[in-house]
Amino acid sequence: MITAWLVALAFTHSAIAVEEPANPPETEEAEISETAPQADSGPVLALDANGQRGRLETTAETYAAFHAEVGEAGRRPLTSVLDLDETMDALAGYYTDSRLVDAQIAYAALVASQHPEFIDAVRAISDYYGAGVTAASLMNDPVFVTGFMGADSASDNVVTALTTDNQEMITVSSRYREAAYDLQSQTWARARARDRATRLNQIETGSVRLQTPFRLPDNGNGRRLGAASDLFDAQGGAPRPAAPDPSLALTVGEVQLQPDERRVGRILAVAALQSIESGDMRAMDVLLADPGVERCIRGARLNLAQCVAAGHFKYEDAFCIAEHALEEVAGCLTATRAPVAEAVSTGG
Repeated sequence: MITAWLVALAFTHSAIAVEEPANPPETEEAEISETAPQADSGPVLALDANGQRGRLETTAETYAAFHAEVGEAGRRPLTSVLDLDETMDALAGYYTDSRLVDAQIAYAALVASQHPEFIDAVRAISDYYGAGVTAASLMNDPVFVTGFMGADSASDNVVTALTTDNQEMITVSSRYREAAYDLQSQTWARARARDRATRLNQIETGSVRLQTPFRLPDNGNGRRLGAASDLFDAQGGAPRPAAPDPSLALTVGEVQLQPDERRVGRILAVAALQSIESGDMRAMDVLLADPGVERCIRGARLNLAQCVAAGHFKYEDAFCIAEHALEEVAGCLTATRAPVAEAVSTGG
């Protein structure tokens, strides 16, 4: 019952805010609106209430660093054994624990938190019921936050950003899949692979050596945060195809994808918690973890190891990278899903 009341209050508060402009919002809400550039009413990224880099920023940087590695994999010349090894090691280092999943949720929550209308609705709920009750409701049922005012636009930006990132992974995957065939003409690539034990050890222990020196740009200048892969466009490389919008029309034979309400709800709930919590990060810790996605990535890592172990020639590593280190992981990190088939009534 309480979640229904919370959603109703979120809508009611927004309506009152429009009808009674004489009642100014609380100070925290006013600070959010001040972050928007005067020349552009679109969403912008905001620092925490103290103007400092918070938990989400530091966690999210791992996700951005991962996409820096994906972009580098797309540009790396594939002219030696070392080139394939560097790509495999750089990607696999993110797959041995939960940090990539936590980081993706944190990054996407920063994207969602750029929407003042959504954050205002969350804070109105917190002011009325208290931060503790609101946090407990978000933990128990993260999906209900998708009914708040402003949640639709926040959700759309999250899905677009993550879809763009996944599309980059699919594009790079295609390059390595093609290389698995093209490299068969190279002497070094069709030589017998005798490094299987080393390769498997590198996959298993990659997180020990993982370094993520990337730092998200300071956002005091009002820079908008979108796809993580877009942060690295200035580094060069071939243009990336535009990410498909789940709402666009389809070609014949394709299935229209729609936002995964469970995943997007969790992301928006994390953004909501960031705006109301004051030191107690237990609820944040719960929502940053997504066991289902973590299991999916662990499965992709195991499949990568099995693929490498079964390979006899170095060019086969390119296929393993494409199939498991990129495409399978992209499937784990998606924010969309195929629609549930509707039952057709044939009663008469």
